[in-house]
Amino acid sequence: MFKGLFQTKSPVKNEKLEFDISDLDMNNIPKHIAIIMDGNGRWAKAQGKVRTFGHQKGAETLKTIVRAADAIGVKAISAYAFSTENWKRPITEVNFIMDLLSRYLTSEIQEFNENNVQVRFLGSREGLPPVVIEKMDNAIRETKNNTGIILNLAINYGGQAEILQAVQSIAQEAKDGSLDVSAIDKQVFEDHLYTAGLPAPDLLIRPGGDLRISNFLLWQIAYAEIWTTKTYWPDFTPDHLVEAILAYQGRERRFGGLVEKK
Repeated sequence: MFKGLFQTKSPVKNEKLEFDISDLDMNNIPKHIAIIMDGNGRWAKAQGKVRTFGHQKGAETLKTIVRAADAIGVKAISAYAFSTENWKRPITEVNFIMDLLSRYLTSEIQEFNENNVQVRFLGSREGLPPVVIEKMDNAIRETKNNTGIILNLAINYGGQAEILQAVQSIAQEAKDGSLDVSAIDKQVFEDHLYTAGLPAPDLLIRPGGDLRISNFLLWQIAYAEIWTTKTYWPDFTPDHLVEAILAYQGRERRFGGLVEKK
């Protein structure tokens, strides 16, 4: 998306987006950004509307942010769309979200392909409506050859459940004799996670004002920089994304070590 627009430090302008990247260090852009898309329901309530209206607006925001992230040079976005705990919500809201996912994965395929977006998914398929699974499979199939930004949608995802399924899978392979216990290391474990083959997130963004990670990518965000804002997700803009990346660029990433002062 928008390739070739970033040869100079100037505002990004086109018919859909307008935001300023002049303060960004384009050589230090996070490769992988994880986003907890929080605050849809509270945003809708503040507008005097039902919670489902917020989820609809949140889906539109995601499309805008993926475009902006790709334009800046981010390689992957992992977005928390529906957690394993979200099944506890009212059935009408759950059904709306499932229908929204189905419609989103139908209506956006052409745009994904036009903009070279590869779609992937994180989470368990158990309990998901067959139509959603069908749309997920179709999205994977239709975008698998795209080489631009990767959009990971976390649907029916929980970090603890992911770790447990990885452990179970590794244990079964060890039991079957296809994996030597002494060979189990960090790389083997990560190869059994939903994010296998992707770099760990450099930056975790949480809109909505809450200060917790909500069971999202527990293993993967071990050393991610965390940036929060009170802005609800439907109001999150490319300018907020730039602000988050600027904060990321202003931090020293020590990974448990020390950074020598020059």
